[in-house]
Amino acid sequence: MLNFIWRVIVEKNKERITFLKKRLEMYYEAEEKILQGQSYTIGSRTLTRTSLANVQSKIKELESEISALETRGNSKRRSVRVVPLG
Repeated sequence: MLNFIWRVIVEKNKERITFLKKRLEMYYEAEEKILQGQSYTIGSRTLTRTSLANVQSKIKELESEISALETRGNSKRRSVRVVPLG
């Protein structure tokens, strides 16, 4: 039973990582567009993109969350038993 629960958790973790990586890719694209030009005008209409700082902040947040999820469960745990002498 415990093995089944662990597999479900791992699968959900993989789905979350995939979702976050897709979002991160969109933020990278948004950052690139902002770097190419913060605002532009078509006819009498002007479009201003969101601030570069906001996008870069979200990129760091997503990268951090992905990193945390990818390392979860991968650390080696060690159990040590100590026997006092005397």
